[in-house]
Amino acid sequence: MDGQRERAGGPPQWWRHGPPWWHGGGDDRPRPRWPWRSTVLLTAFVLVGSGFAAHSQEGERVALDPFARVLLLLTGAALLWRQRYPVPVAFGTAATTLVYLATGYPYGPVFLAVAVACFSAVVSGHRRAAWTAMATLWAGHALLAHWLYPWLPPSGDAAASWGEEVVVATWVVAIVAVSELARTRREQWARDRAERARAARRRADEERLRIARELHDVLAHSISVINVQAGVGLALLDTDPEQARTALTTIKAKSKEALGEVRQVLDTLRAPGDAPRTPAPGLGRLPDLVEQAASAGLTVEVEGEPPALPPGTDLAAFRIVQEALTNVVRHSGSRHARVGLAREGGALRLRVDDDGPATGAEAGGSGNGLAGMRERAAALGGTIEAGPRPDGGFRVLALLPIGPDSLSDPDSLSGPESPEIPKNPENARATEEDR
Repeated sequence: MDGQRERAGGPPQWWRHGPPWWHGGGDDRPRPRWPWRSTVLLTAFVLVGSGFAAHSQEGERVALDPFARVLLLLTGAALLWRQRYPVPVAFGTAATTLVYLATGYPYGPVFLAVAVACFSAVVSGHRRAAWTAMATLWAGHALLAHWLYPWLPPSGDAAASWGEEVVVATWVVAIVAVSELARTRREQWARDRAERARAARRRADEERLRIARELHDVLAHSISVINVQAGVGLALLDTDPEQARTALTTIKAKSKEALGEVRQVLDTLRAPGDAPRTPAPGLGRLPDLVEQAASAGLTVEVEGEPPALPPGTDLAAFRIVQEALTNVVRHSGSRHARVGLAREGGALRLRVDDDGPATGAEAGGSGNGLAGMRERAAALGGTIEAGPRPDGGFRVLALLPIGPDSLSDPDSLSGPESPEIPKNPENARATEEDR
C-alpha cells in the first residue's frame, strides 16, 4: 500500500518519520512510533513554565534570552528520540540542563525533560544509564551551587543551602523509584501476555490432538468394518446375492453412523460456547459396539458391568474398547474377543483380549491406534499396557481413574485370569507399528 501511494504521487513514507538514515541504516526491525504529541506538549510546557519561573525569580537569576530559549527547545525536542535512543537522550537532556543552570537561568520545569528521558531509559531496560544520568545531574548541580558559583552568573550569587540539595536528591530518588515501578509492571504485563499466549497455543494443540484421536478412532473402526463387509460382498456377489445384499446394507448403515460421529467431532470446531448437538458416546453404547463387531465377523463377550463414570472417562473407555476391537478385526486371526470391566478402588479396570495369532493384515490404518489410547489414558491420569500374552493372543489393559481414591498399581492387575503382558522392547516396537 505504501508503495502504491508513492507511485501515485503522494509523499514518501519517510516524510512522516524522517529520512532513512534516522532509522539506523539497514535495520529492518520494527521501530517504536515517534512520540510527536507528548514531545510537543512537554516542550511547550517547559518553555511557558520557564517564562513564569523567570518572572517569579526576577533579580535573583539571569533573565531568559534567546540562548536560554534555544537550550530549553533543544532539551524538549530531544525527547522525540527517547524511545529509539533512550541512553543518548537521557545524557543529552542532563547535559543541556546543566548548561542551562550553569548560565544562571532561573530554575523551573526544565528538570521535567530530564525526568521523562530517564523514565523512558529505565522502562526500556537501560537502568544503569538512567541512574548515571540522574547522578550526573545531581552532582553537577551540587558542584555549580556550592563550588563554582563565584565564577558563574548571576554575579553576587550566594551558595545554595544543603537543604536544597536534599530536595534535589529526593526528587531524583522519586523519579528512579517511579521508573523502576513502571518497568517492573511493564515486564510483569509482558510475562502475563506471553503466558496467556503460550496457554492459548497449548489449549489449541490439545484440542487438535483430541480431534485427531476422535477422528482416528471413529474412522478406523468404521472403515475396518466397511472393509470387511465389502470383501464379503465381493466374494458372495455371484454365489450368494442375498448375503452380499446383507453386507452392502451393513456398509450403508456403518457409513451413515460414521458420518454422524464425524459431524459430532467437527461440531467442536464451531463457535466457542456452542453446545454439542449430540451426546458423546460412552460405555452405555457398548452393546452397539458388540453388534457392529459381530457384523464384521467378530464375536465379543463382555464380562462385568460398567460403573457410573464421569463423561471424560466414559468417552475414553468407549474409544479404547472401540480401537482395541478394531485392531482385533484388522490384525488378529481370531474371530473371538473378550472385554472385561471392573471397578478397583477409584479406577476402572478395562481389559480387551483376543486369542490371536497376529495376521499382519492392514486395512489402511495409520499406526496411531495404541498411541491414541495411551494419550487418552494419560490425559486422565491413567495407564495403558498393550502387548502379546505369554499364552498367545494380544491384550490391552487400561486403568482409568473414576473417583477420589488413589489409583491401584497397574502391576497388581495381573492375576491368574490376567497373565502379565511381557515388557519385551522388540515386541513393544512391533506392537506399536502393527497396531
